[in-house]
Amino acid sequence: MNNNDPKASALSAEQQSLLYLHIAIFLFGGTALFSKLVGLPALDITVYRTGIAAAALLLLLTLQKKQITLASAKDYGIAILLGVVVGIHWVTYFTSMQMSGVTVGLIAFFTYPVITVFIEPLFNKTSPKRKDIFIALVVVMGIVLLIPEVSFGNQVTMGILLGIFSATCFALRNILHKNYFSHYSGPHTMLYQTLVACLMLCLFIEVPPTQVSPIDWALLLLVGVVFTATPHALFASSLRHLSATTAGLISCLQPLYGSVLAFLLLHERPGLLTVIGGLLVISAAVFETWSVSKSK
Repeated sequence: MNNNDPKASALSAEQQSLLYLHIAIFLFGGTALFSKLVGLPALDITVYRTGIAAAALLLLLTLQKKQITLASAKDYGIAILLGVVVGIHWVTYFTSMQMSGVTVGLIAFFTYPVITVFIEPLFNKTSPKRKDIFIALVVVMGIVLLIPEVSFGNQVTMGILLGIFSATCFALRNILHKNYFSHYSGPHTMLYQTLVACLMLCLFIEVPPTQVSPIDWALLLLVGVVFTATPHALFASSLRHLSATTAGLISCLQPLYGSVLAFLLLHERPGLLTVIGGLLVISAAVFETWSVSKSK
């Protein structure tokens, strides 16, 4: 392969972004479990998680001797906006898991690829592609099969609604990042987003640091460094060469990882419809991965 070939370079960059994305999604799949494993309210988990992640990212950038400041006042404003959206997303995400369970919460959250398909064209002044709309419909079919029968007004229903709201925030964050903040590296942008989210929410914590148990601190360190700083940095890096729609659709593998881990660690047993719906979601993600690679 000719290393000077711009087409080959573009292909390599896109394949690397896909690799980053898949690793991030695997780690994301384990994040939901901490809503059940850590004995703290969702907001407290978010504050400690983002604080630990921000410290880890700051240490990483310092050791790598990378620039920490941003280029302009406008970029600081965008960083604050992204941090606020991310903070709201994470609080509602963990609350959804705690109210409806990991599997159902993940399914509700994964309406965000469908939301992205229809929001992103508003920023790019384009129309949704037929392929993306079709894949989004397949994902919706899978999600419908996965959601158990519930009645409005109960805790599970509220968890699903919060999951959908969290999905909207996440879709918006991805699109804003892609359009206005993707010129920064993944660790650089996530440093500011986690820091802003932590500072925004820290005044509302219910359990102060001195009252957090050693086991919960160990779990918070794990989720903050391995399941937050690492995958979000990889995810943000992948957006430099992939659209938010593509990233969102490939991320449909996350419910699979989360459901398997919930089965192994939390003993949440999926039914037949869950398996069928999961296969639909995974098929859509695999097809999107193949189509991105094939397009080059």
